[in-house]
Amino acid sequence: MARRPHARPGTPPGGPAVGVWRPEIDLQLEDTAESSWPAVTYEEHGWVPRHELVRVSRRERSANEGPYGAAVVEPIAGIPDVKVPPRVSTNAGGAAVEIARFDAALGFEIAPFASILLRTESVASSKIEHLTASVTAIALAELGDRGRRDASQIVANIQAMKAASELADRLDADAILEMHDALLGAEHPEWVGRWRDEQVWIGGGDHGPHEAAFVPPHHSRVPAAMDDLVAFVARHDLPPLVHAAVAHAQFETIHPFPDGNGRVGRALVHALLRGKRLTQNVTVPVSAGLLTDTDSYFQALTEYRAGNPAPIVERFADASFAAIANGQHLVNELRAVRKGWDDVIKARSDAAAWRVADLLVRQPIIDSALTQRELHLSRQNTNVAIERLSDAGILREMSGYGRNRRWEAREILVALDAFAKRSGRHG
Repeated sequence: MARRPHARPGTPPGGPAVGVWRPEIDLQLEDTAESSWPAVTYEEHGWVPRHELVRVSRRERSANEGPYGAAVVEPIAGIPDVKVPPRVSTNAGGAAVEIARFDAALGFEIAPFASILLRTESVASSKIEHLTASVTAIALAELGDRGRRDASQIVANIQAMKAASELADRLDADAILEMHDALLGAEHPEWVGRWRDEQVWIGGGDHGPHEAAFVPPHHSRVPAAMDDLVAFVARHDLPPLVHAAVAHAQFETIHPFPDGNGRVGRALVHALLRGKRLTQNVTVPVSAGLLTDTDSYFQALTEYRAGNPAPIVERFADASFAAIANGQHLVNELRAVRKGWDDVIKARSDAAAWRVADLLVRQPIIDSALTQRELHLSRQNTNVAIERLSDAGILREMSGYGRNRRWEAREILVALDAFAKRSGRHG
């Protein structure tokens, strides 16, 4: 985001004009809704630079001294309703129906697709935070290759998404802390297990919050704000997608961690949808839908902080429709690839090769150890199965791994690459 001038207390960073954005709406009277949602206000705090500003310009030193404005987030747990225009409400309701339908349709063949859809969602969520890696690099990182930092962080996000699914039935403060631990515990153990104890900011420079695009609440306000958010998440009287979108926006506004807020906040969406039983089998890659237009996603968060929840609800609804279309395309491609293998695998019906072929749909790069572990096969049976799949042209040995031989299912990797390209990243 672009830098903003220092904000006076009581106004958003950059002055009252920052974040003024409205989606195109039908201007008929019946499609309007007066929002009573509380806007973020600002309070002044003193600032002591973390490091002595001796190697920066005079302008930078001057810009990062003195008081700054930090957001004050109002409680939302007790607000009776989330008021959005009827058109937005209808769109969100339709998206929720499609999410449930997509989830139910895959319930009969969950094994190959639950893992791959969770991975695609984790990859897209990470990409929103500018963490990018090839499908091959991510698959190698899952096998223990730590040579690519972004790929390792994306694998950590996969673990956070898994934690979110497992914790869906108890979405309390401890559950959110556990998601954050799954994401960053290995890399930053000093940050996990608690809310942040320092000021953070979004955009601007590294030396202070004065020129930030948004300054979340002072850390002294985070515990109470998160208690209120947990109480909001526990409600059962709101439409599922509206509930999830607003909970996500409030979480991002509070920004309770030093890092990882965006990824944990999107994992929270999936935990909430699963907790409400909208999804029970798979993770709908909503972040892949958000990725198609990140500008409008961030603008919707800005508008939420100005007291208008409609844009973030609409953005999540539109993202859900896009994600379902893209996800269904991926599932169809994977089905076609797997069906094509049936014609080229030469093995008895009870041979291990068939089970390894099924494994490849969700784990497109394998080694012998992983295959033995996942399928409870002996080393000999594993090696025979891999050889048969290699002879059939399904597996190709990857070069450069010496004793630790690895094989890739190129057709699966191509399908996953195509999914990523359809998602894109605009904005």
